[in-house]
Amino acid sequence: MNKKGHVLNAILLALGLGVILTVDPRTFEPTVDSLFLLAQKIGQLSLPVVLGALFPDVDTAFGKHRKTLHNLPVLIAFLAFPIVFNNLHFVWVGVATHYVLDMVGSKRGIALFYPLSSQEYDLPTGVATSSKHADAVTVVITVAELGVLAGIHYYLISLDVSLADAAASLGAMV
Repeated sequence: MNKKGHVLNAILLALGLGVILTVDPRTFEPTVDSLFLLAQKIGQLSLPVVLGALFPDVDTAFGKHRKTLHNLPVLIAFLAFPIVFNNLHFVWVGVATHYVLDMVGSKRGIALFYPLSSQEYDLPTGVATSSKHADAVTVVITVAELGVLAGIHYYLISLDVSLADAAASLGAMV
């Protein structure tokens, strides 16, 4: 995807994730207070998710695009950062969804195992970044990503806990 697609993805993710983390579909009643909390959560998520969604494309300025910063070691670093330093929460969401968008929405794919392997992985669902359908593909993929995040949040583990607490909870389950 192109920069516009990643920004669109990040904005929609911040909005959708804000709803997922704020609204319990079983008990939600729209009030001024609940709408204020929703707006506050969306504001808190917007910057980290947008930064994470744009970060992998920094490799267009150096290194090899879709290799240097589009791989699992980079994602693992962003997953570990909040656990180790207790900041940059939700940046990993932007990075991970950037990867999904490039693998599913784009014809080219990404080198997930770089620097060990330069092979790029993708799914046959993508379109060219210059395609007139790129924005529609971005929206469809973003809705699917939000569905996965909602499923994780509502049925597996709450996404609004720190990654350190989530890791501890998962460790206790195993």
